[in-house]
Amino acid sequence: MKTGIVLEGGALRTIFSSGVTDGLLKAGVDFDYLVGVSAGIAYGVSYISKQFGRNLEILKRYANDKRYMGARNLFKPGNRCYFGLKFTYQDIPDKLVPFDYKTFAAWPGRAEAVVTNVETGKAEYLEVPRTDDDHFKLLQATCAMPLLFPVYDIGGKKYLDGGAADAIPYRRAFAQGCDKVVVVLTRERSYRRQPEKLQKAIDLRYRQYPAFCETMRERWKVYNAAREELFRLEEEGKVFLFAPENTQGFSRVERDQQKIQALWRAGYDQADARLEELRAFLGA
Repeated sequence: MKTGIVLEGGALRTIFSSGVTDGLLKAGVDFDYLVGVSAGIAYGVSYISKQFGRNLEILKRYANDKRYMGARNLFKPGNRCYFGLKFTYQDIPDKLVPFDYKTFAAWPGRAEAVVTNVETGKAEYLEVPRTDDDHFKLLQATCAMPLLFPVYDIGGKKYLDGGAADAIPYRRAFAQGCDKVVVVLTRERSYRRQPEKLQKAIDLRYRQYPAFCETMRERWKVYNAAREELFRLEEEGKVFLFAPENTQGFSRVERDQQKIQALWRAGYDQADARLEELRAFLGA
């Protein structure tokens, strides 16, 4: 039996997912396959490297550091992004909150990141390299929120945020042969995505990529339909879902340390409380 875990994105709201995976890490729960979107996989690699609390430590130290995120980074030559790319993807993992590359490389499973091909508007699923990957270039690409990040070139193809085309890639997990799939959402069960408020700006900025603009225009419908299907699959016992109870008032670029700690704790406590239920689902 092959098991898989799916990690939704959501920028800093993904600290909930880190709470869940830290709880699973402490309990010794592992998977054969991991697929994540945006911050889901960017944070998820710390689960693979078995570094309990690493993502929370990063946000505790740097959520209020302008080198980590802030509007002025958009105007820095060579950055053009809300997040400080060198600081986030080089300084932090290599020096400040070291990433365990050795343990990550030794993980026997397969990890994939979702990216959106801006020329086709379709999702693609790329295996996360077990080396530095040119300063985590793939992780940068999957996190590349429209308007806030540059377009990334990987292997001659142009990519942005994987969440545009496939925000919750549970179908990919089944397609990869997983029999049991765990999905970690970053929005409460009652959440419904609305049409993109910045669609006009997206249409203007990415006018040379009409397929991508159409994907962004339809994203809210696709996302809501996917969640409805997930809830049906959960009722049928085919997936196991974790979801926060409340994310109201929590920004995707949240700086409030109490809110960050609380959302991480909510994920950790939920994983702990549902551990036996999860083990039964996985057949462990």
